[in-house]
Amino acid sequence: MTRETDGQSAIECRNLWKIFGDRAQEALIAAKAGEVDKEAALDRFGCVIGVADASFSVAEGEIFCIMGLSGSGKSTIIRHVNRLIEPTDGQVHVEGRDVMGLNPKELRELRARTIGMVFQHMALWPHKTISENVAFGLEVQKVPKAARKTAADDALQRVGLGGWGDRYPDQLSGGMQQRVGLARALAADPDILLMDEPFSALDPLIRNDLQDEFLALSRDLKKTTLFITHDLDEAMKMGNRIAIMKDGKIDQTGTPEAIVLRPETDYVARFVSSISTLKYISASEIATAGDVAADAPVVGPDTPLPTLIEMLKGDVAYIAIRDGNTSIGRVGSAEILDTVSRDLGRR
Repeated sequence: MTRETDGQSAIECRNLWKIFGDRAQEALIAAKAGEVDKEAALDRFGCVIGVADASFSVAEGEIFCIMGLSGSGKSTIIRHVNRLIEPTDGQVHVEGRDVMGLNPKELRELRARTIGMVFQHMALWPHKTISENVAFGLEVQKVPKAARKTAADDALQRVGLGGWGDRYPDQLSGGMQQRVGLARALAADPDILLMDEPFSALDPLIRNDLQDEFLALSRDLKKTTLFITHDLDEAMKMGNRIAIMKDGKIDQTGTPEAIVLRPETDYVARFVSSISTLKYISASEIATAGDVAADAPVVGPDTPLPTLIEMLKGDVAYIAIRDGNTSIGRVGSAEILDTVSRDLGRR
């Protein structure tokens, strides 16, 4: 049900803190001791806790979403990964390297070659062609002009803008300009993409199309992606895993299925209460004990509910759920109807 990842860690944040204000170190000591929360830190020290003791890792090839409302700290976190912001405390590692320990030259190399970033509002140079905008990062790296042009054309082709390289930004729609921003990030072929609410300023239909296209592109290129959003539906759609933030803290991290079906805090439970659980439920979660016919169809425990429903449309009383040679149980119409009833009852 979730997309597969390679498993190795590409990004790791360990006990990350960011406190804004002249008395940040005093506020940090008090916050670590549990003496102040976000509101009290502002009252007592005049400091704002942007990120509080955040830890997470992103596997190679994974799309990891950080989701939260305005002011939750999600965009502050992403700016630590390429060190646009210095932490008050904690560590950030990218591909095993301590980002905070890099010298200026190493940091420029990291930003130029390892990490690409896509913002909500793309700052395209109006006097440059689309191709020149896409190739700008390579120009800074002093890549020869012909190679820059080839890389830009290839990146534009990947995002569905092949043939648009000689146009100018004011000739493109908002959705097309956002594609240019993605192409610019891809042109240098970075291992990691940082995406800070890249589609949130777009109309819903365009946003949905770009989400689908990025997921297809991600499957093809296998880029590690840290994706920031305030939209839970977008996080559920895009992420292999999701971290939900509140007041600078990560409230829960897990797969979309785990977040929806097993919220760990009241805050997360309220967030997911309006989301239907049905497409996240798998066979093992609704299987019950009982006999099945010898010729009954057999599926694995991770088989999604929509697949089970399709199978039960035929002349099938029960589906056997097995994990290898181990019987998990069975699923029939009664289990399906009970699941649907529970889902309707929680909303």
